[in-house]
Amino acid sequence: MIALDLVHRLDRTLVIRARRDTVFTYFNDASRWASWWGAGSTIDAQPGGRVLIRHSNGVEASGEVLEVHAPERIVFTYGYAKGGVPTPAGSSRVTIRLDSHPQGTLLQLTHEFAEGDVAARDEHVQGWRFQLSLFANLIADNVNAGAASLVDQWFAAWSEADAGARDRSLAAIAAPAVRFEDKFSCVEGASELSGHLAAAQRFMPGLRLERRGAIRHCQWQVLTDWVAVGADGQERGRGTNLFVFDAEGRIATVTGFWG
Repeated sequence: MIALDLVHRLDRTLVIRARRDTVFTYFNDASRWASWWGAGSTIDAQPGGRVLIRHSNGVEASGEVLEVHAPERIVFTYGYAKGGVPTPAGSSRVTIRLDSHPQGTLLQLTHEFAEGDVAARDEHVQGWRFQLSLFANLIADNVNAGAASLVDQWFAAWSEADAGARDRSLAAIAAPAVRFEDKFSCVEGASELSGHLAAAQRFMPGLRLERRGAIRHCQWQVLTDWVAVGADGQERGRGTNLFVFDAEGRIATVTGFWG
């Protein structure tokens, strides 16, 4: 590493709806590191280990791991080996810290640059904004890989007549404080929600909800189209639900939009 006085810095923070130990695996698992940065990227997560980032446009960055404290912190040097704004290998330092957060994990990134590298610092503002957005969505895709199944179980619960079975179904897919809102509903908590579903069955007997088409998932939020079908098989309504998932991969809130 080139010993320099790092006087310029940029800071970014991001809340990720996943456990801290899950987030950290993307820093100490080379295959997960590559899934974030691109094929051929690698990291040897130990002091003195190599860091390599290969972007799809041919730009390469490299560095050396300085510190690893799983699952709290990793520090590495960073510089462009090929393409990009000139920053020699080892001439800047990246520190990523993970703290527990009520919604999952608070990621705090600091990138420090040497005197005279203010232009490189400014160039990286949008770069990190973009890369951390990709990072969060990558984790969301992995943590919520079963989102379609949870959505289907949610709709099935609306037709479950047995209170015990309905409560168990909701407990398996939703947070205890799950909240559901649409133009007819504003309920909070799994117990109140179960009672609300029982009332829906009482006043709309035989009605069932069915998902239509594939879900659309982005950053722990899922959009799902649905139809309401009566006991006679005729469509009685349709709309779209917005599901938000928590750090445990459970349904935290649902907002229904009637179409």
